[in-house]
Amino acid sequence: MSSASVGKAGSAAIGDRLLACVAEHGSAAHPYPSSQALLRGPHASRNLSDAVHFLCMLHGRHPGVVDHAANRCLEPETRAWFNDTIAAFAEERSFLARLSFAVGPIPSTPGACDTESTVLGQRHAIEMLAQSERRGCALGAAVAVVVDWGTIRVVLDAAARRFGLDAPVSGLCTAAEVGALAGASITTPSLERAFLFGADQIVLQHHGLWDLLEARQQARGDS
Repeated sequence: MSSASVGKAGSAAIGDRLLACVAEHGSAAHPYPSSQALLRGPHASRNLSDAVHFLCMLHGRHPGVVDHAANRCLEPETRAWFNDTIAAFAEERSFLARLSFAVGPIPSTPGACDTESTVLGQRHAIEMLAQSERRGCALGAAVAVVVDWGTIRVVLDAAARRFGLDAPVSGLCTAAEVGALAGASITTPSLERAFLFGADQIVLQHHGLWDLLEARQQARGDS
């Protein structure tokens, strides 16, 4: 989180600042997830296949961000949320696994080895955030994944339609519910700073993944 973002104290609730952080830095702020090239263009099947595989690389492994964070967040007010979210994200991982099988192999792309090593580095980075001992950071990472997943799920649903799979209804909670959880859990300035840092770093990693996927699409000449 940049110092400017953390410093926005004002009168806004922590939940509002969380949602603003995700909107400003996350997947919805990147042009590629809603682009014609990815969702509807003549090479959309190949581009969606690419996105599915790398999203699976980032979030398809168990334990994931939410699972790791649950082990760091022992406060009673977060336990029910984590229990529900762990179960819901397990379904998302299962959906990702089915999609990655349905879409076929990763499209051949110049510079593929560099991309894969970069995404593995991103996965390591988000796992470290979710296991941070800095109180509040892991919760921020977990809730940012859930909020940003709304945009990611639009892409996954588009892939499911294109490749003939039924997309299950997501069991993840709404952004408003996540905001309410943040408001109830984050009660001090130090917790807020750690919470927003964890959230911001997660969505920056997501934004970076879309940069990579768009660059791969351009390298293949898929428009």
